[in-house]
Amino acid sequence: MEYISRNIESFVRENLSIFPAVAILGSRQCGKSTLVKMMQKEDMLYLDLQNRDDLAKLSEPTLFFQYNADKTICLDEVQLTPNIFAILRSEIDRERRPGRFILLGSASRELVQRTSESLAGRVGLVSLTPFLISEVKSAKGFSLENYWFRGGYPDSYDAINDKASCLWRENFIRTYLERDIPQLGFQIATPQLFRLLMMTAHEQGQLLNSSKLASSMGLSPTTIRHYLDIMEQTYIIRSLPPYFKNTKKRLVKSPKIYIRDSGLLHQILQIKSFNDLLGHPIIGNSWEGMVVENICTIARTAHCFFYRSATGEEMDLVLQYANKLIAIECKSSTAPSVTEGFWKSIEFLEPSHTYVVAPVESAYPIAENVDVCNLNELMDVIIDIEKSM
Repeated sequence: MEYISRNIESFVRENLSIFPAVAILGSRQCGKSTLVKMMQKEDMLYLDLQNRDDLAKLSEPTLFFQYNADKTICLDEVQLTPNIFAILRSEIDRERRPGRFILLGSASRELVQRTSESLAGRVGLVSLTPFLISEVKSAKGFSLENYWFRGGYPDSYDAINDKASCLWRENFIRTYLERDIPQLGFQIATPQLFRLLMMTAHEQGQLLNSSKLASSMGLSPTTIRHYLDIMEQTYIIRSLPPYFKNTKKRLVKSPKIYIRDSGLLHQILQIKSFNDLLGHPIIGNSWEGMVVENICTIARTAHCFFYRSATGEEMDLVLQYANKLIAIECKSSTAPSVTEGFWKSIEFLEPSHTYVVAPVESAYPIAENVDVCNLNELMDVIIDIEKSM
């Protein structure tokens, strides 16, 4: 597999030039280790803390860090050794040089809390997702259908065929539930968590109704929200909050919920090919989830919302910048049409520009400041906005 450069690489380097430690968080197998190894310099030491030999080198961590004080030390799966953070703090305070440590973790809430508490002011936090469409669009053999169906996890996306991709994703989900969650200290029955994951997949792009989920599973709404919070903190699901502005208009208050990676969504729902996806009722919500994930990931300086009124007027994604509002509607059709509620949403939101994102060949206008475009074109627009911020 050829190395595919990541959009986040320059941001990682920027953080390394400022902070003594940089924590790169993301779900397992999303490419954190590969990213760091491709950035590796001669003065970098890489330790995989799941490897016994590497872990043994930290039996006397203070001595190890001081002996290698002139190097950048990368600690992979650092959440497995939580006691290391107090030692890192002392070592950073002893010699506060930018880029001394790179910490890789599987997006655990505990890791974020420990780094923000123990290393406050000393660590830059960077989130890495599976491949974005803007990262693979120029790769050899790229097709939208392949990316959409398989998702962005490197081993799934680059599998030799759909069957191999499905097998990889099946094993990823099993390992996530049976090993990763318990390793983070959460004792939850695997069948119970998988059932909730399955129900969440069926609710892709819908309003979260924790009471309905709780009733179906025989659990309390509080427990359901706790489980969903764990899955969100481990980058498997995304919740999108509703947009409000100073108004008396009745708006919904519940977030929308998504399985973040389209490939995982399809595997959970046992969709085995792109042809199967085309005939599945989830196709529209699958497209919406893929668009939302790609756009929210690159829109780092924006606040991301959806809009829905009590009367059903809706906009799938709203990006709120300091000086502008961007509205985005997702349509999985190659000949997208919009409803009266779409135009009423624009009237209420008053965005600077509105985009209808669909699998079309190229952009075309349908009204003043309203364009139909494909996801690649919208990604380029958002990247340009981010550069201007």
